[in-house]
Amino acid sequence: MDALASKSKMLVSRLELRGVSKTYRNGSQPSEVLHDISLAPAPGAVTALVGRSGCGKTTLLHLAGAMDFPTAGEVLIDGRATGSLSDAELTALRRTRVGFVFQFFQLLPTLTALENVELPLLLARVSGSTEAARDRLRWVGLEDKAASLPYQLSGGQMQRVAIARALVHSPGILIADEPTGNLDTASGDQVLGLLRDAATKLGATVLMATHSAEAAAIADARVHLRDGRIQSVP
Repeated sequence: MDALASKSKMLVSRLELRGVSKTYRNGSQPSEVLHDISLAPAPGAVTALVGRSGCGKTTLLHLAGAMDFPTAGEVLIDGRATGSLSDAELTALRRTRVGFVFQFFQLLPTLTALENVELPLLLARVSGSTEAARDRLRWVGLEDKAASLPYQLSGGQMQRVAIARALVHSPGILIADEPTGNLDTASGDQVLGLLRDAATKLGATVLMATHSAEAAAIADARVHLRDGRIQSVP
């Protein structure tokens, strides 16, 4: 795992949101979901977004991961505004610089655990993809489940496979949306330990949205959102 860890540290990405706002239109009525958000999560650290449902956490994650774009302000990854990138550049950015972990795992049901982890590398046409995927499965403690299909895994195991997939290309940024929301306490603790390691051992910038006090407790910084605005950063 040392080679993968070193590679990840060389690919540390800088994420910055500058005066970001996001407005959606519901018919003729605009609805501002985020207002004037400025945030620069630290590399090698976990930053937790906390707040009530509807406060804008998931929208902020989508902007940070270049899955959506702000109505005003800028999201910068390595100094480049995501809104200025072409479709090809955005695809390359997501495949090489950003990893995603979702509450509902998003594993492909017809692929084995190993194949799910390997898929991002195959899409990016990276050589040595099978061994890299196996190495990441080993890192999350599931090498023995490489041939298992998702339905044969527990919820906690599926989320660990999802983390392995998110990290297989050694991204500098890891986006996690309620990563323990569907897990029991023991499984959630395992997942939180892996997210913590992704930051401290692999050097990733981990940005996590959570309702969980236990999840927020592992963070180096906690950003409290209320009604689309930053209320406090302890």
